[in-house]
Amino acid sequence: MPWISNFLAMQFGWQTALQMLGGFIIVLALPFALMVKDAPLNESLPARDTSVDIRSALKTLPFALIVLGSMCSIAAVSGTQQNLKLFLSLDRHYSQSNAAQVISLVLAFSIVGRVLMGWLADRFPKKLVMLLIYLLVATTIPFLFLNSRPIVVAPAAALFGIRLGGDYMILPLVTAEIFGIGILGRLMGIIVTAGGVAEAASPWMIGRLRDGTGSYANGCVVLICLALLGAVAVLALPKGRSPA
Repeated sequence: MPWISNFLAMQFGWQTALQMLGGFIIVLALPFALMVKDAPLNESLPARDTSVDIRSALKTLPFALIVLGSMCSIAAVSGTQQNLKLFLSLDRHYSQSNAAQVISLVLAFSIVGRVLMGWLADRFPKKLVMLLIYLLVATTIPFLFLNSRPIVVAPAAALFGIRLGGDYMILPLVTAEIFGIGILGRLMGIIVTAGGVAEAASPWMIGRLRDGTGSYANGCVVLICLALLGAVAVLALPKGRSPA
């Protein structure tokens, strides 16, 4: 999509390119959403009231750790991803085409990350897979921001993409393993909302640091610390079901 977006913007201007991309979403994605069918209801099974489970889960340490870890990890990822093109263009003087290639590499390997991390989650403890995903952020960010050689940036972008794809896949799996699936939707609503706040704030904060210092070095340190804090939160999670 970055390649396609760059091509459309060059040919028609960015406003028309945005309109065309929005049209693609409606034309291509919406019909598939409409074709998805709901699972049939089993009327022989009584509905279970899980409101007490929700209240209990929200008070537990594992839930707080999941929210903290998710927010830190998403902040590290969004702060990196949203500033990466600016960094490559302004600090490393990449052309628009070359910068788009790096971004596309990240997104292409995010597909690999979804499949790979899903495969690992079926065979190894999900907590360890989540920890691996979070540590990938902390280890790849320095190579993206502190090294100018394409031979280093490209593999780092690929590894960052693998982590990007695995994050949203592993989060509901770990949450379901600890709290069960009966209240998973409501818990994920809270977790994803908290993550959205971090996702919105982090790029702005890193951009402000770049404007104030003239370099992404301090922002890189902040992103690494956020990623490591998220990994520590995951490390403190229980291995199995929480006694909520």
